[in-house]
Amino acid sequence: MDLKKINKLKHTDSNNFFLLSGPCAIEGEEMALRIAEKVVAITDAFKIPYVFKGSFKKANRSRLDSFTGIGDEKALKILRKVSETFDIPTVTDIHEVSDAAMAAEYVDILQIPAFLVRQTDLVVAAAETGKTVNLKKGQFMSPESMQHAVTKVTDAGNDMAMITDRGTMFGYQDMIVDFRGIPTMRKFAPTVLDVTHSLQQPNQSSGVTGGRPEMIETIARAGIVNNVDGLFIETHFDPKNAKSDGANMLDLSLLEGLLGRLTAIRKTVTGFK
Repeated sequence: MDLKKINKLKHTDSNNFFLLSGPCAIEGEEMALRIAEKVVAITDAFKIPYVFKGSFKKANRSRLDSFTGIGDEKALKILRKVSETFDIPTVTDIHEVSDAAMAAEYVDILQIPAFLVRQTDLVVAAAETGKTVNLKKGQFMSPESMQHAVTKVTDAGNDMAMITDRGTMFGYQDMIVDFRGIPTMRKFAPTVLDVTHSLQQPNQSSGVTGGRPEMIETIARAGIVNNVDGLFIETHFDPKNAKSDGANMLDLSLLEGLLGRLTAIRKTVTGFK
């Protein structure tokens, strides 16, 4: 996959890691533009290729009363406005075959959630849009098995696939990143480390997913040292009051320092200037 083929993606010659970052869910226009503006300024300064991330709806919820979205078309229009306002690509996750063509009208990358990455019809529908497809590794899957998900995309005539590792289930309420899987998956496609979802603590008795955001930098540093192509970091200016995944998101005020330190590590690892 050639990153330069992603519409509006900047700094592709910098040799830095690329970044998928934004809120877990689109809660409204003002919050999305506020987060995007801040992340664009930071990534431009560090020459980090940047894709704005935001879910237009949340289908995988612990409880029936959990926040699922502000309306599909409304959220997708906000994603389009973010892209047009800051001239950056956007990514959102899809959950049903019918979502693929709809979301492809608004965003540049279609993301297949980890729980759904074995759903052939969904993967193929995303691939057939011609958009880049981000395949999140199932928490229950081996790194080697992601080759078959990538093959579904390429067999559908689309050479724009990437893999995102978001940890593997360890027991019932914890996620573990097995860094041995990074070089394995990089043989199949560019590989991203989803730092924040890897720190989730799902299946809590309250029905609200927990997390360990204090470990974000630890996991992100390890990913850069182990040559991940990109990082996935959900961020919000008020994580405690975010409507989804607030327990494991990075406070937006901490992003600049983190990306600066990660860029320095990347330079040490790769020798780029």
